[in-house]
Amino acid sequence: MNRQKSILSFFQKTAPESCTSGGRRAPTSSVQQPNGNVTTAPKPPPSADDVRGTDTPPEKVPRQVLPASFARSENNSGSNLFESIMHKFVKVDDTVNVSQRSHSSNDSFPKPSLSGISIDTNSKGLQKEESAFEPLVKVKDNAFSFKEKRNLEKVAPVEIIEDDITGPETPGMQPLASHAKRTREEGSKFCSLRDSGKRVRFLEDLNALDMTKKEAEVASKFEWLDPSRIRDASGRRPGDPLYDKTTLYVPPEVMKKMSASQKQYWSIKCKYMDVVLFFKVGKFYELYEVDADIGHKELYWKITISGVGKCRQVGISESGIDVAVQNLVARGYKVGRVEQLETSEEAKARGANSVILRKLVQVVTPSTAVDGNIGPDATHLLAIKEGNHGSDDGSVVYGFAFVDCARLRFWVGSIDDDASCSALGALLMQVSPKEVIYESRGLSKEAQKALRKFSGNGSTTLLTPVQSINDLVNTEINDLILSKGYFKGSSDPLDHVMSKVIHREITLSALGGLIGHLDRLMLDDILQNGDLYPYQVYKACLKMDGPTLINLEIFSNSDDGGKSGTLYKYLDNCVTSPGKRLLRNWICCPLKDGEGINNRLDVVDNLIACPEIVSHIAQHLRKLPDLELLLGRIKSTLQVSSPVLLPLLVKKILKQRVKVFGSLVKGLRTALSLLLLLQKEQPLISSLNKVFKLPILTGINGLDKFLTQFEAAVDSDFPNYLNHNVTDSDAETLTILTELLLEKAAQWFEVVNAINCIDVLRSFAMASSFSCGTMSRPVIVPRSECTSKDSGGPVLKMKGLWHPFALGESGCLPVPNDIILGENEDRRHPCTLLLTGPNMGGKSTLLRATCLAVIMAQLGCYVPCENCVISVVDIIFTRLGATDRIMAGESTFFIECTETASVLQNATQDSLVILDELGRGTSTFDGYAIAYAVFRHLIEKVNCRLLFATHYHPLTKEFASHPRVTMQHMACAFKSKSDTLSKRDQELVFLYRLASGACPESYGLQVALMAGIPEKTVNIASKASQQMKKSIGRTFRSSELRSEFSTLHEEWLKTLMSISRMEDGKSFDEDVLDTLICLWYELKTSFRSGN
Repeated sequence: MNRQKSILSFFQKTAPESCTSGGRRAPTSSVQQPNGNVTTAPKPPPSADDVRGTDTPPEKVPRQVLPASFARSENNSGSNLFESIMHKFVKVDDTVNVSQRSHSSNDSFPKPSLSGISIDTNSKGLQKEESAFEPLVKVKDNAFSFKEKRNLEKVAPVEIIEDDITGPETPGMQPLASHAKRTREEGSKFCSLRDSGKRVRFLEDLNALDMTKKEAEVASKFEWLDPSRIRDASGRRPGDPLYDKTTLYVPPEVMKKMSASQKQYWSIKCKYMDVVLFFKVGKFYELYEVDADIGHKELYWKITISGVGKCRQVGISESGIDVAVQNLVARGYKVGRVEQLETSEEAKARGANSVILRKLVQVVTPSTAVDGNIGPDATHLLAIKEGNHGSDDGSVVYGFAFVDCARLRFWVGSIDDDASCSALGALLMQVSPKEVIYESRGLSKEAQKALRKFSGNGSTTLLTPVQSINDLVNTEINDLILSKGYFKGSSDPLDHVMSKVIHREITLSALGGLIGHLDRLMLDDILQNGDLYPYQVYKACLKMDGPTLINLEIFSNSDDGGKSGTLYKYLDNCVTSPGKRLLRNWICCPLKDGEGINNRLDVVDNLIACPEIVSHIAQHLRKLPDLELLLGRIKSTLQVSSPVLLPLLVKKILKQRVKVFGSLVKGLRTALSLLLLLQKEQPLISSLNKVFKLPILTGINGLDKFLTQFEAAVDSDFPNYLNHNVTDSDAETLTILTELLLEKAAQWFEVVNAINCIDVLRSFAMASSFSCGTMSRPVIVPRSECTSKDSGGPVLKMKGLWHPFALGESGCLPVPNDIILGENEDRRHPCTLLLTGPNMGGKSTLLRATCLAVIMAQLGCYVPCENCVISVVDIIFTRLGATDRIMAGESTFFIECTETASVLQNATQDSLVILDELGRGTSTFDGYAIAYAVFRHLIEKVNCRLLFATHYHPLTKEFASHPRVTMQHMACAFKSKSDTLSKRDQELVFLYRLASGACPESYGLQVALMAGIPEKTVNIASKASQQMKKSIGRTFRSSELRSEFSTLHEEWLKTLMSISRMEDGKSFDEDVLDTLICLWYELKTSFRSGN
């Protein structure tokens, strides 16, 4: 009988909210009186053998799930709730014991309510003062009055057991749901139980479904978490534009009724609704309510009904908490830990009813993680603030601040941008933040679109809108930094760093927002010990804006957003994680200084000439830990952090510090050994010293002797530093050693930077030596020679150029081509290439290969060609591919025009501009007109190095005789499929070779056949094309004469006539002079052809 009662206790257990921290409520039986009132009589407490788990014990005999007196309803006015599925649950085997057990349970246990039940609250009963949050369930006379249309008198209630609890859509942000709300949602599924695969169990008899006043109050205990009632700390609803998802309003009357531990939890949780909050209870860490859903969904933990306030909870022992936190952070969640500040014995010593003191010690996010498997990529948290210049030209200014918590480095800066947000895109591509903090109402729609476009390339970026980046004025931010000792460990003071920023006020505001965010996450250690640096998006380097970095697939490909098929992947032969991070920084900012480029190339030359040295370097690099991260972690331990103050965590944290310190000392020894080895190699070390600065390594004041002392200390005090059993004296010893080691922190960072540079330059040498095609050292022409009178201006000459990571047909190398842009000694070669050719002929590949070769050359790496002569490029602009952003409301043509506008506004004579099929996103005539106007502006006004690919063949006629334009096309040929000479039986073959002159047509119909368009459809298109040519044949014939007298010649003639009318020759402007030069060139060419 005890066995049966314990099973019944599982079937008929009270709602979880009915349990309080003070103990269990004794079950009661309800008896309905004739007048409708309900009287309750206390029952003895359940047996100690009662099972309170969540798994149903196995049955030895078949159970009767419907009462023996169950009969089909005769009422035809409405169908019985379970008539359609009753046969699935009625068992043939019906025993007396089971009947007795079913009958006894009807009088012993209160029954939970069904959803969809209407409750009468109009009659006399409980009178309760109205509040801002009305309960979802109201009580009358301690009983429920049911008004159901369905015939439910003899239907057993059903409780659905959810096998899979769904977590929130975004980490930690979905509002919690009360038990009553969940019950209603579950009840709404009853009508579809026939098609449902969920397990159901029948509770006994609806007649006993009475709920006491206390049970009703418990059921509505968490109603302020219900999505229909939830509010932020300011009382705003989710629909309010100012609604703050990170906070929660807890009614004061609810907080007063909570136990001490409940108040501890909810007083913290109401301020951190966006954080998964682990609550330490004894030897376990527990998650409650919506956080429990996350633990169940992401970590597959089983939900139980217990914990603070007897709510849904999951938990893990303290031995597994670190792994659990890392797993949740890796999935994009913010995770906090509420630690115990004392033991239970210490709490009892303060008083019998004292509660253990607890405190939120730290919040870990994907953008602030310093432990665990961080990976080779830098982890940045970026705060951005938008302002304007007060002008109507669409110009805008952004102030920004970002931090790498693992390396204890802060950067601040500002950028000027336009409506295209190209500079903002460059910032986002360079920084590649894990999280971006911005003002939800202070950032324009264009900027928010740029955040979504440029932040999601190759990684998952969390965009965090906040109500205000910073409410403090600049003087208050300065006072806050000084009062709390922020950045006191920085080598440069705040004022010195801010003096290098153009827009100081908006930058300081962004820094204040970043400080406020880190302060909320309890990361004062990072703020106090971090180094502060100024950051320039275009810092005296080759400028590449956001669209260019995407179009050229520098860091992520356009296929799946991965790294394969990118320049970064091609050049990445680095061994260490810091080396990979430095390589990314170098690619973002190629050099513009010819001397610096040649210094890097000299190192690459020496490494290629000494392969055995390259092998030794690799062996040392493989032994190195991430020295940057270790130095950052050691530096952060100089100030006592909040977790260290917790007595229960001292040994654990001290053990980690010993491990980090020992690893750092051993790693620095490996680094010094490599540098000492390279000092013996000439001329390699001489070229290396031109790339980076080395501290003194040998001698009395050298780092070699200085480090030997710390090696001896580690060997004696922490011989097993990877798993050291710490003692009380270790803390003081470790602190002294750390302070002494960091006395030379600047020199250690120079050592780490030198190692990183060696790793990247070795990677360049590997890419140059083991490439599948010809690689050569570029010849860098200084700017002084390009701008001198004896020089022909900017130049770009490449012989045998091939795309470094695009394979040709059958996996072979792409066909090499020669590119010549810019004037030579006799000033005869144009700097503009007008490129035509068939679709799929290789035009885009050639354009990209040209840009990639320029980037590689200015990085200090060999380029994929036989020889290369290049004058330094200041900016690369690209307009490649046909893309749209439907979700951002931007069409293909709109993106074309936006990127082209940036080119026209910012290109200089030293720029390299790549335009591919400009104008194809709109009508033929509008597109041609735009392409014509842009092309003419660039060649006559800017005169930069320009590659312009087009299918507008009239352009080749218009500019055929222009002195600054050369015509070339991607060659193709026709291959006969049969012995007949019919053109229909010929197959188009792409040669991928650059040929002189313009291509006669684009062969779109042949490409359409190759793409699989039915031949019948192509034939119809061919006939239509011939008909169009006949109907406007005169126009086509006249366009052929454009090469002899185009609209350009008309403009020149008009200008010449206007010149003849001028009385003062000093009034000539640049346009007139350009026209005279063009006329001179035309006359000279005509004279030569006549002779």
